[in-house]
Amino acid sequence: MVLTQYKLLNTNLTNRLIWLEGSLIPSLIIMAVSQGGTNLITLAQYKDFAGLNGVSEDAKLNVIIPSVSQAVKTYCGTSFVDFYSSAKTEFFDIKDNHTNAIMLDESPIVSITSVQERDGQASAYVTLISENSDGSGKYEYTVDEETDTIFRTEDTTDKAFPKGRKAVKVVYKAGYASTPGDLKLALFDLVKYYLKDERKERLSISGAQISNQVTTSLRENIGFPDHIKRILDFYKLYK
Repeated sequence: MVLTQYKLLNTNLTNRLIWLEGSLIPSLIIMAVSQGGTNLITLAQYKDFAGLNGVSEDAKLNVIIPSVSQAVKTYCGTSFVDFYSSAKTEFFDIKDNHTNAIMLDESPIVSITSVQERDGQASAYVTLISENSDGSGKYEYTVDEETDTIFRTEDTTDKAFPKGRKAVKVVYKAGYASTPGDLKLALFDLVKYYLKDERKERLSISGAQISNQVTTSLRENIGFPDHIKRILDFYKLYK
């Protein structure tokens, strides 16, 4: 039986009711309605890729592209393009007296605006100095750009961040100026996957039936086709 799912899209401009058909849509796609931010591909880019010249599919594509973009961001654990040119502010709860490293949500790091810490919720944040960057002789943090990790340091050793809720505050930029080419290809394929109903095990076209293998050989696959998931896993952040 084919089910019809209704979702309310919250966008910066308006709220509108849209529909997605099919009982085999992975739950991640169903839940990944637009949450703001930048789409990872555009309508024009997909139409160029697919060789589409008309506008008959535009309404459906304008639903699929934001949902697929958000699904990929959710699965990979990073937004890719949202904070490349605009800074993100991130807070960290420190739960013990031994934590000397924090991993940022966005990747890869472009620049660090500030790293601040506080001893208690009633205390003001104190800005830390990176590797004597102001000539003060302070070596209070360093950045590992390969792992997007900030280490609390002293001159000769590591040091623990203060314990507490929102004990550390980081303002930074990270991501890509535009969606990487291989990731863009995966997104094109994923849009096609839903646009052409390739998620369904059987399709009827002009009286003929086509069978699709929708199962996966990859462990812990949430429903992405294998060739798409392999590319997404290059960018997935594990914390």
